Amino acid sequence: MTGLRYSICLLVAGAWIAPLAAQDSAGSTHQAPASSARASKEKVTGIGGFFFRAKDPKALSQWYLTHLGVSITPTSYEESPWQQEAGPTVFAPFPQDTDYFGSPEQQWVINFRVRDLNRMVEQLKTARIAVKLDPKEYPNGRFARIRDLEGNPIELWEPRTPGAGH
Repeated sequence: MTGLRYSICLLVAGAWIAPLAAQDSAGSTHQAPASSARASKEKVTGIGGFFFRAKDPKALSQWYLTHLGVSITPTSYEESPWQQEAGPTVFAPFPQDTDYFGSPEQQWVINFRVRDLNRMVEQLKTARIAVKLDPKEYPNGRFARIRDLEGNPIELWEPRTPGAGH
């Protein structure tokens, strides 16, 4: 797991410092395209939704609202959906045989940014939610793991601000 965190740190830090080089299946290294080449192409601006199956969607939505503050999906266009704060987002497909997600059947892990990981951990523990706090501090911040009401893995991330001392 430490090696995996390291690769994520490089990806996040790479966005702050310099474009990353990528390796194709043949092992050849390719640099990310120059920003001027990217300026002419349309790109997505963020994640507009995260949709997944649930045994009890209503109960699971309530769990996310109660414990993580993620608003329940609106039932009309007059209601506002959950608004996330701007910040770094890592979009990373993993190898099929990774153990990072827990069980082999698990197809995803969602990572939520938090401002104060210690406070969030205490809040979750008070609600009797098992929290696994990673004791290591990484160049891009601190992490903890929980599982939602249906056992789905959730990673909590307190990003480290570039230049800030922790």
